[in-house]
Amino acid sequence: MLARKLEGMAQTRAFRTGFATLAFFTLLAGDAWRYSISWWGFAAIVVLLAVASVLILATHAHVWRALPIPLVAFLAVAALSTAWSAYPGLTAVAVVTSALTTLGALAAAVAFSWDELLRTLGYALRLILGLSLVFEFIVSAFVQRPVLPFWVDYGDTEDLPKLLFWSRDLLFDGGKIQGLVGNSSLLAFIALLGIITFGVQLAAGKVGRFAGWFWMLVAVAVVALTRSATIYAALAALVVVVVAVTLLRRARSARGRGAVYWSLLGLVVVAGAAVAMFGTRLLALVGKSPDLTGRLGIWDAVIGLAQERPVQGWGWISYWAPWVEPFDGLVVRGGVEQLHAHNAWLDVWLQLGVPGLITFGALVLTALVRAWQLAVERPYVSPGRPAAFTALSVLPLLLLVALLVQSLAESRLLIEYGLLLLVIVAVKTRRGDPA
Repeated sequence: MLARKLEGMAQTRAFRTGFATLAFFTLLAGDAWRYSISWWGFAAIVVLLAVASVLILATHAHVWRALPIPLVAFLAVAALSTAWSAYPGLTAVAVVTSALTTLGALAAAVAFSWDELLRTLGYALRLILGLSLVFEFIVSAFVQRPVLPFWVDYGDTEDLPKLLFWSRDLLFDGGKIQGLVGNSSLLAFIALLGIITFGVQLAAGKVGRFAGWFWMLVAVAVVALTRSATIYAALAALVVVVVAVTLLRRARSARGRGAVYWSLLGLVVVAGAAVAMFGTRLLALVGKSPDLTGRLGIWDAVIGLAQERPVQGWGWISYWAPWVEPFDGLVVRGGVEQLHAHNAWLDVWLQLGVPGLITFGALVLTALVRAWQLAVERPYVSPGRPAAFTALSVLPLLLLVALLVQSLAESRLLIEYGLLLLVIVAVKTRRGDPA
């Protein structure tokens, strides 16, 4: 009886909307929970979401068939790495956290339509962006000093590294704001997701024009207040993708589509040459140093460590644990030990070696190809009767492109929202769910 009641509850609109919105908020803004209600509070929310995921999956038959083979292979390699890991206990914990994220993503992918996912992702992004601006305003207008996360005693804060502060009280000084998530780069990417989401909602007529444009302007304002070079690069890539998809949809012949593809290839070559020739000047334009804000040094350290175990890797860990070898003191920036390689692909190689790179690369590539097909190929309602293109069908491709650009400078594609969105796109495009 209780099981039936729980399954019935899991099918209600209120439960489903609450689950998806909370899942997106938690995986996008996990630090907001960790900084405010502690790691224990965050863990309680994760457990709650895991239980909800099981309840949702229990109402759907044959859900495991929806898992892409490369995803299963990648998780299997991560689990098997426990056998040769330099830190087997932490690898086991990391495998569990990755599995829980995948579980939530699977529940969202099989139980929600693209329209529902767009709507609930929009709710979560509005909450994060809106509350981030309110939070920074309160800090600058009333607290008037940098704010540290709650529940952590840092002792003397006089010479504390600035990277440890939740907010550095920079809103009125023109500095990079950090918002609820306590990180300007992460907040900038969330704003980029907002631009994508709100733009698709406006194009698809899924939101009122005033509300849609208001939140679009909020997202653009947050991008301006965070000034992330990675986001500028991602925006340029997204513009190219949108233009290419639009031209391909309008092409009336194979020759016309071929011209678009050749033009796209030429643009990529020209862009690559421009970066190679004028990279330093381009970085200066967006306020970045030639060493990519220390990333070149980080990558050198990671590559050197990965070369010690190039085939099998050191063992899956997702976030680095700075208290164990070989991560203890591996990379320190601004007095703070770094917790990832600032490049998802280097991180996979470091942790899972060649098998990890192959399986993860296959997962990303198959998801990207299917997302591209969904965006540019007109579906058929019946033999010989093509359906109209929809604005919503480009959402998976735009999300994936944004994640892939970010993966070159951050490792978040492997954890939390990055893994969640990647799995959702991979599962739903494999299932052929219409958008």
